[in-house]
Amino acid sequence: MATKFDDNDEGINDINITPFVDVVLVLLVIFMVTAPVMIKESLKVNLPKTLTSDITSKAASIGVAITKEGQVLFNGKLMGQESLQNELQTISRNDPKTNFLISADTETRHGDVIRMIDMLKKNNLHHFALQVEKIKEGP
Repeated sequence: MATKFDDNDEGINDINITPFVDVVLVLLVIFMVTAPVMIKESLKVNLPKTLTSDITSKAASIGVAITKEGQVLFNGKLMGQESLQNELQTISRNDPKTNFLISADTETRHGDVIRMIDMLKKNNLHHFALQVEKIKEGP
């Protein structure tokens, strides 16, 4: 029983990779959307608590969070020293009266907070505040 192969029949010579590319692009978009949220959620900042904290103003401000490991989140984005310096220089040129709200974890080293304040002042940005949580008094 011999099998006869017909050389005239055109079979599928190529594999269609379009569905594979579609799936990869969808996964890429999902990753790009969720990555910033995951980074922000993974870097928790436990604010210090005081009885005399002022009510924070509703004015627009840029948030600067410093984790206990010394990582800096600038408006929710993790930044290194050089990129943070460049961003502050740009803000200083465009709007030197920008407000900054510095949030530091209770376990953050004092020097990390001072370096952030110094970096703001070096760039002529003098409108900043330290964020704390108010302790609830009584029952």
